[in-house]
Amino acid sequence: MTAFDTEALPQVLAASAGAAFTVMLITFAVGTARRMHRVVDIAWGAAFAAVAAVSWLVSDGQGDDGRRAAVVLATVVWGLRLALHIAWRGRGHGEDPRYARMLARAPGNPTLYAFRKIYLLQGLLVWLVSLPVQFAVLIPRPLDALAALGLALWLVGISFEAVGDFQLGRFKADPANKGRIMDRGLWSWTRHPNYFGDFLVWWGLYLFACASWQPALATVVSPLVMSGLLIWGSGKRLLEAHMAGRPGYDAYKARTSGFFPWPPRERSPAQ
Repeated sequence: MTAFDTEALPQVLAASAGAAFTVMLITFAVGTARRMHRVVDIAWGAAFAAVAAVSWLVSDGQGDDGRRAAVVLATVVWGLRLALHIAWRGRGHGEDPRYARMLARAPGNPTLYAFRKIYLLQGLLVWLVSLPVQFAVLIPRPLDALAALGLALWLVGISFEAVGDFQLGRFKADPANKGRIMDRGLWSWTRHPNYFGDFLVWWGLYLFACASWQPALATVVSPLVMSGLLIWGSGKRLLEAHMAGRPGYDAYKARTSGFFPWPPRERSPAQ
């Protein structure tokens, strides 16, 4: 594997942290002024895009230009698509019930509690999950088979997200589907095509950092953390707890894979 030059690494890590927390501080000011902290969900994708852009700027003259361009562009496209989708989906809605419940139980000042538990935590997670991007821009090796595999995983992942979001949006837009469970298209193969897409995207981006053993070892925590969040943390687990008890959801859950896509089981006569 190609040697990894760590000379510029502290600057990239520090600048990336600054970018992530700057996005979150600006979003905190907006959320506090609007009394609606769901705006942080928009900032999640935007912060990843900001980290990637800053990593590109700070690493100028370091690493391989092709690898830098590919990993940064892939991250920016993913982050901005996600931010724009969430902004569009949330238009006209009030506060997210998750944040409302959290702040209703907040000890002390709810605004300061939101700053610590929502914005600072998400800023830290953005910085941690994006470590493969921060390391990959400093790797001098040209794009290789691992990077090509990473790009393929990223492409499948973002396609799953975009197609799944489109299918769900179209389903919800039809008044005839009000109160029904979305079980068509990708949603018939996995209950969470968008989360599965995220999973693939970040394992794909991690492979860009695997041309050298040092960054491969140092950054594997990132896709592991993202996978944990998606499957056991704030993703699949919380959404399924929210959906539990809705008419038809138990039957949908029984015939549809929980995360990894798999052909749906046949409906029972009662379904």
